[in-house]
Amino acid sequence: MLAQLQPELPDGGGWQYEPKWDGFRVLVHRKADKVDLISRGGRPMTRYFPELIDPLRAVPAAYYVLDGEVVVSSPEGLDFDALLQRVHPADSRVRMLSEKTPAWFIAFDALAIGDEELLKEPLTVRSQRLEALLRGVPPPVFTTPRTQDHALGLEWFDLFEGAGLDGVIAKRLDQAYLPAKRGWVKVKHERTADCVVIGYRVHKDGALGSLLLGLNNDQGKLHYVGHTSSFSAAERKRLIEQLAPMREDRDWGAPTVPDARMPGGQSRWSRGRDAEWVSIRPELVCEVAYDKLQSGQRFRHAASFRRWRPDKPPAECKFDQIFTATHFELADILAPAP
Repeated sequence: MLAQLQPELPDGGGWQYEPKWDGFRVLVHRKADKVDLISRGGRPMTRYFPELIDPLRAVPAAYYVLDGEVVVSSPEGLDFDALLQRVHPADSRVRMLSEKTPAWFIAFDALAIGDEELLKEPLTVRSQRLEALLRGVPPPVFTTPRTQDHALGLEWFDLFEGAGLDGVIAKRLDQAYLPAKRGWVKVKHERTADCVVIGYRVHKDGALGSLLLGLNNDQGKLHYVGHTSSFSAAERKRLIEQLAPMREDRDWGAPTVPDARMPGGQSRWSRGRDAEWVSIRPELVCEVAYDKLQSGQRFRHAASFRRWRPDKPPAECKFDQIFTATHFELADILAPAP
């Protein structure tokens, strides 16, 4: 079951509110001694998180299907960068990281327990069955917090961002579990920043693929922080013509932050190929919307283009405009309610 993005948390009674975890969405299938983790897209994920298998096998039911999130914790809160590193082809590295950056499983729904399918049951029943199933089960298996108090849901929205969570999910108490349907509501943090356009990628159709974005540090050095590509077909053709005369060769040097990836650099997903990009004179400024700056290095997702800022000097586009939430202990979110 999926969630529809909305700007405000719904109110009026009949809703349950839960933290929105920033991890990998998975279904856990347990049948006798066999435990499988399956991604939202149907991809097998079991081999990447061996440290979760025995704890999930210890849940007191011979058969169950749970919906939830796999996350990695750090002293600063959820660490999505560390979670990404867990998806690695080498078994030896997977085993090493399972000890260095162990994962947790946060359960938020029960789809089947024993010989009983729960998809058609209302959320109230599924939540009660989930809590009963996992009561007393030790970490790293957790049940997500939930509340029917709208004011508390709003408080969680602000407070839990300091632990790396990215919003709140609202669910109807009387609603069945609807696979592939957007029956839930998600409210995420979104803020804006003015960024310098430092380059662009060309789409295979010859038009603009995306704009590459940069921010200045306190010493005035530009750092790549992400990209935006939310343009119409007509805008992409116009922009490629506008940007072409601004091309320049620029040496970006080595990243100043360990493990930071430069624009066009290789990643695990590029299969060894550099993503081609074109550097331009850093003269244009645009305003983009973003959810968070991941590890202080780059936007967590592609930023959404809002408008051009011809009035803003590129030198004034600095990291100091990025919001930093007050730290909140992740353990306090998952602590049992008194």
